[in-house]
Amino acid sequence: MSHYYLWTIGCQMNQADSQHLSNYLESQGFQPAASMESADLVLLNSCVVRQSAEDRVIHQLASLKALKDANPSMVIGLTGCLVDSNIPQLQKRFPQVDVFFGPQAFGNLEEWMAARSVTKMSPTRHPACSRNGEPVEGPVLPTAFVPVIQGCDSFCTYCVVPFRRGREKSRPIAEIACEVKELVRRGVKEVTLLGQKVDAYGHDLPETQDLADLLTELNTLNRLSRIRFLTSHPQHMTTRLIDTIARLDKVCEHINLPVQSGDDGILTAMRREYTVQEYRELIKRIRSTIDGVALSTDVIVGFPDETEEQFQHTLELIQEIRFDSVHVARYSPRPGTWATRHLKDNVPHSIKRSHKKLLEATQSKISLEINQQLLGKNVEILVEGIEKDKWRGRTRTDKLVFFPDTVYHTGKLLQVKIEKASPWWLEGKPT
Repeated sequence: MSHYYLWTIGCQMNQADSQHLSNYLESQGFQPAASMESADLVLLNSCVVRQSAEDRVIHQLASLKALKDANPSMVIGLTGCLVDSNIPQLQKRFPQVDVFFGPQAFGNLEEWMAARSVTKMSPTRHPACSRNGEPVEGPVLPTAFVPVIQGCDSFCTYCVVPFRRGREKSRPIAEIACEVKELVRRGVKEVTLLGQKVDAYGHDLPETQDLADLLTELNTLNRLSRIRFLTSHPQHMTTRLIDTIARLDKVCEHINLPVQSGDDGILTAMRREYTVQEYRELIKRIRSTIDGVALSTDVIVGFPDETEEQFQHTLELIQEIRFDSVHVARYSPRPGTWATRHLKDNVPHSIKRSHKKLLEATQSKISLEINQQLLGKNVEILVEGIEKDKWRGRTRTDKLVFFPDTVYHTGKLLQVKIEKASPWWLEGKPT
C-alpha cells in the first residue's frame, strides 16, 4: 500500500484534523493519490451538522462501496462527526468501511494500521511538542489551523456537536505555543486557533487562563505574522478579550460571532443564552474598541415555529449591523438534539429556501458596499497560493484578494492596491 486519498467536508476543525491525518500518513511513507479510484487507502472525514453535509457523506460512502467491490484490497476509513459511540451499528450500516474512528481519535487509526501491518514505517516516536500524542510534521502552507479547545458545553437545541465531539477540553498554553513554534519554524506565517467555542478556551484548565492569555503568549513568537481565531460565542466574548485583541499587533481585526437569529423568542428556543439587545451592545463594544474590525456571523432560518415576523427581525438585524459576511443555513433536524426530540420541523422547505435567498441577497448588497470602500486603497495580504492563474491571499480582515503576477509570492506579505470589488472577493495589483 502506498497511496492515500483524504476527502473532507465540514468546519475548519475537520480541515485541521485532515491536515493532521495527512501529516501522519506521509510520515509513514504514504503519498497522496490523485483520486479515490487510484488510492490504496481512502479516508472520509465526515460532518453531520447539516442534513446536506450528511447526505454528501452518505453519497461518497455509496460510491466507495462500488470501488471496494471492484478492488477488495482497498482500505476505507471513516472519521468525523458521523462516527458516534455505536460503532457496531455503523459497521452494519457501512460494511465497506474497514476502520471507524471518531473526531481527533488519531491513535485509534494508528493502532488499527499497526495491528494489520499497514504502516510502511515503524510507529512514530512522539516528540514533546505534539497534539494529542501525535507529531507536528508534514508539508506546510503559509497558514495553519491549530485546535485549542475541543467539544462544546452549550448544548444549543439544534446542534449535534456536543454529542459527537464531547464536552469542552482545552489544551495547555505551553503545548499550543510549542506546536505553533514548530509550525513557524517550518514556514507558517499565520495560525488560526480553532474551537467550537474558541472564546471559551481555558475555563477548564487548572490555571486561571483564557483566550486572552493564549493570544498574548503567541503574540510574542518571532516570525509569526498573524493570529486568527474562530468560532466565537457571544456569551464568552468578554471585555478583557476584546481589549486584548485591540492591543496585540499580530491578532487580526476579524471576529466571527454567530448570532443565529434576530428574534429573542427563537434565541430562547435555541438556548443561545443572550438577547438580541445584548448582542447589539456587544457588537457596539467591539467596534468602538477594535479599529477597523470586520465582523462575520452565522444565521439559521426556518427553526421550528419561526414565524414570518420573527424572520423579519433577523433580516432587520442583518440590515442594521451590516456584517462583512453572513453564512446562512436552513434548519435541519439533527438526531439526538433537543429540538429534534421535542419540536416539529414545521417550517416548509419552500419558505426556508426563500428566506435563505432573501438574506443572502441582502447581505450580498451590504458586502459589496463595504468592499467598494477599499477601491483605490492599499491592503496588506498574506499570499496563500495560486487559483485560476492568479495569486490569492487574504487581508487581516479576512477578505479574499486576487492579483496577477509572474513572480513567485506564496508566503509573502504584500501591499496590494484594490482595483475591483465584488461581495465575495477583491482584485488589485501589488504596489
